[in-house]
Amino acid sequence: MAFTNQAATEPPTKITPRAGLKKNAIGTRDIVFMLVSATAPLTIVVGIAPLALAVGGVGAPVIYLAAAAGLALFAIGFMALTRHIQSYSGFYGYITKSLGRVIGLGSGLTAWMSYNGIQVGLYGLLGIQANLAVKSFTGIELPWWLYAATAIGAVWYLGWRGIDVGAKVLAVLLTLETAIVALVAAFVLAQGGAHGIGLDSFSPEAVFSPQFAAVLGLGFSAFMGFESGALYREEARDPDRSVPRATYIAIGFIGAFYAFAVWVIVQAFGPDTVQDFAAGHLDAGDTAYLMAGQFAGEWCVNLMSVLIVTSIFASQLSFHNTINRYSLSLSREGIFPRRSGRISPRYNTPSVAGVEQTLLALVLVAGAALLRLDPFTQFLIWTNTPGVVGILLLQTLTGVGVVVFFARRTGHGLRWYVIPSAVTASLIMCAVIYLMVDNAELITGLPDGDPINTALLVIAPLVFAAGGTAAIILRRINRPAYDRIGHAE
Repeated sequence: MAFTNQAATEPPTKITPRAGLKKNAIGTRDIVFMLVSATAPLTIVVGIAPLALAVGGVGAPVIYLAAAAGLALFAIGFMALTRHIQSYSGFYGYITKSLGRVIGLGSGLTAWMSYNGIQVGLYGLLGIQANLAVKSFTGIELPWWLYAATAIGAVWYLGWRGIDVGAKVLAVLLTLETAIVALVAAFVLAQGGAHGIGLDSFSPEAVFSPQFAAVLGLGFSAFMGFESGALYREEARDPDRSVPRATYIAIGFIGAFYAFAVWVIVQAFGPDTVQDFAAGHLDAGDTAYLMAGQFAGEWCVNLMSVLIVTSIFASQLSFHNTINRYSLSLSREGIFPRRSGRISPRYNTPSVAGVEQTLLALVLVAGAALLRLDPFTQFLIWTNTPGVVGILLLQTLTGVGVVVFFARRTGHGLRWYVIPSAVTASLIMCAVIYLMVDNAELITGLPDGDPINTALLVIAPLVFAAGGTAAIILRRINRPAYDRIGHAE
């Protein structure tokens, strides 16, 4: 963190967002592809949905519909806020301008930490899946970190080339991974599943159960990244229209896609046995592959093994772009070093921020390799968990910010349902955070009360507190720097 006198001595006009990023580069469709790609649909179906089934049982498909409904309520208030507050800093800017600079800086650092945690951790899963795919075709087995390092380089290059180039790549990859899930679903349904097609997943007994509540947090975590559309307002065509449209489309698609895909898994193995089956195959991680092999054939398993790697890669690229724009915002205000905000004159991208994020990912992957951490149960879980908690915290604060902002101002022609939606969404987020904390052992696989569980859960609050403390210190020793927090637009 570098909140030095540079923020006080250099005029903000030299670091304004309008000085660099490419204008009118992306439209609604491009933003949708980036938002949905961030959630890695095939990765969720193959890697996370079996956990939801193993813990939540046959009602697991509904957790994604419930999450979509809650996040749609959140989006109503969030999108209303974006129309009245000019910000290119995502959660950081909107929370600052609605709840103040102290809470704002805490939110900015929490956002930066959270997205990095989610993005970097996924390289562990990418390395595992890439090794399995290559081994299945060639018999060659290589360390997971080698594939991770290669992917990190590719992500950096596409991020450097530009948001429009990345959007085109994501469009292709997302289409392919969606198509393979639809194809497997068609085979399962055409053959009548294990015991015929049923709607047991949507029965009251399946939904209103303790197991369902325990995994509700997994439903919300599957949407991580959908809210980042606001970060692309500077580069979007007609952002007041394209960003809200893309956000609502992404939420609707993600919720329906996940619910349908997990329901298909229930049909493939039967509602009476799917929970035990999924639980028995968590370590192998092959529930979705076994479904594809049984109903579609080995060729489909091979194709899926390749597409899950591209699915994770697409998610990495989307998160990389998000992280770079948070770094850009923080550097323009003197919180991060100013060099982090330099723009590539060739591609009009946050090139230095991209290099820094790439180096951070390489260092963490190298550290995990040297410490011989398990790439999934340790590296991914230990980096992702603080990130998910952090994003949920930011969503809660944004909902509160919507209420505070519009309660203080009249004459905005606000729709009657915006504030009630924001209040409801904030309460839902609080409940989800509580459920995640209360059921942390289900996510980490460690015993209840294990100190690692506690450490993972307190990282986001500690980062938030550190940011707030830094803002208070700045207010006392460097007022011009404090005044820039969340306002260098």
